[in-house]
Amino acid sequence: MKQQLTDMWTDFFRSNRNDDTWWRRKQELFKKRGAEIITIHGRGHLHQEIRQQGKTDIGYHLHLVYFIKQNDYFYREEQVIPYQFQWGNGEVRHHQPVQPMLMENPDSSLTPAMIHDGSEQRFSYDRLAAVKYAERWWNSYNPDYKQFDVDCTNFISQSLHAGGAPMHGAPNRNQGWWYQDDNWSYSWSVAHSFRWYMSGATNGLKGTEVESASDLKPGDVICYDFEGDGKWDHTTIVVANDNEGMPLVNAHTDNSRHRYWSYEDSIAWTPKCEYKFFQIGN
Repeated sequence: MKQQLTDMWTDFFRSNRNDDTWWRRKQELFKKRGAEIITIHGRGHLHQEIRQQGKTDIGYHLHLVYFIKQNDYFYREEQVIPYQFQWGNGEVRHHQPVQPMLMENPDSSLTPAMIHDGSEQRFSYDRLAAVKYAERWWNSYNPDYKQFDVDCTNFISQSLHAGGAPMHGAPNRNQGWWYQDDNWSYSWSVAHSFRWYMSGATNGLKGTEVESASDLKPGDVICYDFEGDGKWDHTTIVVANDNEGMPLVNAHTDNSRHRYWSYEDSIAWTPKCEYKFFQIGN
């Protein structure tokens, strides 16, 4: 089945690549960076099959590996894209990528700044440990934590905590940044709350907002408002830099490794996209 899914996507891609928005954006993004994709390898992983009224809805994850050349520098980018199609009467219909889900529990995340009480917590941020965690779990899920349908900020919070960022504020979900048993703060798991927490934090995990992505180092984080509407949708962690010193990031939803920071190749991205760049540490 994996090979069948991969072959089917390959045929679909060859016949639709001039019309596929995310692929066109990806090509344009690489061209702008002076980079090129040398090879692409893919494999399909079936994860959902629903039969009804003589038709079957199929969901699968396509794991793509890009081998990239940028001047004399080579690196590998990986991305897992959810696809879906309908099978019936021997035909494939409505084969398309799945629009990524954005904002976990947005109605509970609209506080412009979270509350920070208690004595000051200083910590030494281990960037390497945070990056190692983000590399270990970029395409899987640590069983010590809940897995969310929209898991991007949960994954980033785990990575920061692995780097030594201290939790505080429990059990008030509107306070601090923490995960405890089967409970957690909104700032831990919701992209919008995390962004405002980082802007207002005076205790524990803190970030310094900078103007440009070029100011970031591995272990720092980026927040995204794809629609430019004031609702922050996504969070990533910097894990490496490309040949020009620009950040490459890991993320969940959709799972990505060493992806270029701007996300212009995402089907969620719009020209109105806003970014916030945070250096982590005291």
